[in-house]
Amino acid sequence: MNVSRIALAGGVAATTVLLLAGTASAHVSVQPQGEAAKGGYAVINFKVPNERDDASTTKLEVNLPTDHPLASVQPQPVPGWDIKVTTSKLAKPLDMHGKKINEAVSKVTWTADGGKIEPGRFQQFPLSVGQLPEDADQLVFKAIQTYDDKEVVRWIEEQKDGAEEPESPAPVLKLTAASDDAHGAAAATGSDDKSGAADHAKDEKTTASASSSSSDTTARVLGILGIVIGVAGVAFGVLAGRRRTA
Repeated sequence: MNVSRIALAGGVAATTVLLLAGTASAHVSVQPQGEAAKGGYAVINFKVPNERDDASTTKLEVNLPTDHPLASVQPQPVPGWDIKVTTSKLAKPLDMHGKKINEAVSKVTWTADGGKIEPGRFQQFPLSVGQLPEDADQLVFKAIQTYDDKEVVRWIEEQKDGAEEPESPAPVLKLTAASDDAHGAAAATGSDDKSGAADHAKDEKTTASASSSSSDTTARVLGILGIVIGVAGVAFGVLAGRRRTA
């Protein structure tokens, strides 16, 4: 009897580990390729996982922040998806490289055109955006995900300070401190500056590599732990069966 309970506990523990590993980032999110520095430009990816077992994602709408409009928004083509860019008139014109901008992109919509996000899969939708605001620490992008069974999931809830993460959080892009080359216009002024820039880039690459390695290691540990616990549960179950038969 005790052996059977241990086997059951082992199976439950293995399932819990695997579920925690799979649902850690099961909502629409946004991450930069590299850094998203204040005052600069960045390529950002919207990661869209499919949370349903019996339906596929066929549409994604991303609403850009209106409190900090972005003058330059360029989507990267995604095979199997049609892209529509919607612009709106600004209440207050933007000054970009000495030019007044009266309109800005307010929404980008990706609609399946031969492609789809099937159960158990995810898709990334890249955007090149800028100029990022200098007076904000983050940008909130409200997203709407549509499935082929007509279900609509609205990822529009903003995180409140000190509160738990909402059920359907809006994607948030964290902005880093502005750097000398945030605008992509910094020029080398001597060998010392070049050497310093090279060292800085090397340090960033090393840090990113270490972070990636740490994430991969954690994922592997969770996966191996789940497998080991599951195997242990099965073994205990078999042993229990043999004892009952004897």
